[in-house]
Amino acid sequence: MTQTNKKQLGRLIAVHPISPAHLQRAVLLAILSFIFFMSMMFAFYLLKNLVFFLLATAFLMIYLATMYSFITGRKKTVEVFENGLRIGKTSAIWSDVESVDDTAGIQLTNGKKLEIPRSICEREVLMTLVRGNLS
Repeated sequence: MTQTNKKQLGRLIAVHPISPAHLQRAVLLAILSFIFFMSMMFAFYLLKNLVFFLLATAFLMIYLATMYSFITGRKKTVEVFENGLRIGKTSAIWSDVESVDDTAGIQLTNGKKLEIPRSICEREVLMTLVRGNLS
């Protein structure tokens, strides 16, 4: 984001990161999948059965997918400014916001639609704040 775009949005009012409950679930899933991966590799080492290697590979894929979503999910924050909002790397001024629907979709005047993820902390408060700035 350029410096002129930051000045255009104004002062930062609120930041809504990913919910701690969603982060906790992702970490728990990553830990469990890694434990199962290691245990299946150990079973494969002991029993020399291909099924254990396939299970270990599946748990490794689950672990890698979870870590990828964990890292990319932490970057998804919604920031509310005096003159607009920013969702991830996309920013919009309040005059560019056409409407807000019940499913937390923000329709812009240029035809783009911004979706507020369900994993955002205090999503209802955020939607109230956005609707309040539209009127």
